[in-house]
Amino acid sequence: MARTGNSRRTFLAGTAGAAGTLAAGGALAPPAAASPAGPATAPAGNAAGGAGARRVAVLGGGVAGLTAAHELAERGYAVTVYERRALGGKARSMDVPRSARGGRRPLPAEHGFRFIPGIYHNLPDTMRRIPFPGNANGVWDNLVAPREMMFARAAGREDLRGPIPWPGHTPAALTLDEIRRMLTGFVETFAHLPLHETAYFVDRALVFLTSCDERREEVWERTPWWEFTRAARMSTEYQRILAIGVTRNIVATKAEEASTRTVGTLGEAFVFNALGRGADGPPDRILNLPTNEAWIDPWEDHLRSLGVEFRIGWTVHEVRYADGRVSGVVVADPAGTRQTVTADHYVSAMPVEHARRTWGAALRAADPMLGRCDELQTDWMTGIQFYLTERAPLVHGHLNCIDSPWSLTAIQQAEHWPARAFPADYGDGTAVDCLSVDVSEWDKPGILYGKTAKQCTREEVAREVWAQLKASLNDTGRTVLKDSALHSWFLDPGVDGLGTPNPVNEDELLIHPVGTFHNRPTAGTRIPNFFLSGDYVAVDIDLATMEGANASARAAVNALLERDGSPAARCTIRKLYRAPEVEALKRHDRWRYRLGLRNAFDVG
Repeated sequence: MARTGNSRRTFLAGTAGAAGTLAAGGALAPPAAASPAGPATAPAGNAAGGAGARRVAVLGGGVAGLTAAHELAERGYAVTVYERRALGGKARSMDVPRSARGGRRPLPAEHGFRFIPGIYHNLPDTMRRIPFPGNANGVWDNLVAPREMMFARAAGREDLRGPIPWPGHTPAALTLDEIRRMLTGFVETFAHLPLHETAYFVDRALVFLTSCDERREEVWERTPWWEFTRAARMSTEYQRILAIGVTRNIVATKAEEASTRTVGTLGEAFVFNALGRGADGPPDRILNLPTNEAWIDPWEDHLRSLGVEFRIGWTVHEVRYADGRVSGVVVADPAGTRQTVTADHYVSAMPVEHARRTWGAALRAADPMLGRCDELQTDWMTGIQFYLTERAPLVHGHLNCIDSPWSLTAIQQAEHWPARAFPADYGDGTAVDCLSVDVSEWDKPGILYGKTAKQCTREEVAREVWAQLKASLNDTGRTVLKDSALHSWFLDPGVDGLGTPNPVNEDELLIHPVGTFHNRPTAGTRIPNFFLSGDYVAVDIDLATMEGANASARAAVNALLERDGSPAARCTIRKLYRAPEVEALKRHDRWRYRLGLRNAFDVG
């Protein structure tokens, strides 16, 4: 389908910067300055649903905004999406500028590699409803399952590598003994800990697994994961793998601060996924193409076919409130001219750190829940890609460099993209693979310069990450990452000002310190035509994820339908799997909790 002149590709072409072999990657151009003139007034688009359809302005075009637009357009609403930079938000991929040669596509880059585990249900449902040529199940059929994973150790320690139990996985009867055996086997395989530490961690996992909802929300939400796992009493290996490894490296939250409710809820879901219960698919899934090719571009095409209009390059400045309702939204167009757009309803689908800046005093006074969002915290978790001229014999899946100061996780992507070929389809014909890396720790000194990532220049970040990768992967007498194979690199352009006193990151990640869940808002607000969507909204999956963004958008649409008195079918929102076999133990724990007793498995 043809795109308008201010499409995502056109807009990005004017804003992305350069990447080169250990040369500074490009920085995203800042939004154009706003016009000093008073705001004009313009209506939001009303193509979807035909003439007279109720109009909805969706503020933000990431996973939350696109999901809201999708659900609303299917129900006959006229939807206009306002997006400052590019559709897909943190989930998008992007082109490395000036990297294409000989008619090939530009090298693919991204904010961070995509990970769509089998515990997700709402996002996969949306993906099945996005047509893709040749796929019976839409873009969902573009998901593939890596065969294995690895914890890469530094300083000569043995790397911990193991297969992922799928496909053909046959779950055993779900009993506590079966769960204990599975957990023990996993920890023994991947951690190589002393037997008493393995047994203790498994016991702590069973404590959480059998804890009632009240104990989780009132006790474990306020208990740091470090304290819950008694990490301070344990070996360095226990701390690195089971405390820090599953918090800082995976959810970018410090183990000393991370809510046990958040970490435990995610862990519980993966336990059931590994046991074959309540899963949409394998525990680890990725896309078989760069994200935009596999998902975001087909999604945009499908939404346009449903009548959704897009205003890309438009920046939201203020959600205005008058007479008990949102009266309009002040936006700046790509030229920087401010105007007020109006609609019947408004869905704020921007990340919380951007959304809350658009909520003025009057709007906040109308619903104090909005003010509590100021207590939510974000941190840096940002991607850098290394393009290689030789395939590195690493692992057929994700690797976690758990000893790296900057908490690196990574995946080699070419082998998972069978529909495209390095070097035939991308770049200059010499890069054969993309090693995509997420940097989760930006405030600890590195091994090369002794500086934090924020204190480094872009080139120093690239050199430091490369050095930390080699320290984890080349430390056992075999050189798997070669300097001579490094073609070029690309650092997320949302990061700017590195090496200066004021580094900034346009794409921070919501983190989950203790107690913050109670500050997360609901999708419906007290303002009758204003709704919230994003991974910071309170939904069942208590983690900043694409699944949370998708589920929150569905909740926002349902709240809008209720307020509108619409007869349209409500969006289905699937919660995380709850094993019936464990519910009796949770009911028993509820009785113990109300009597002031510990969980039956909690031996201290």
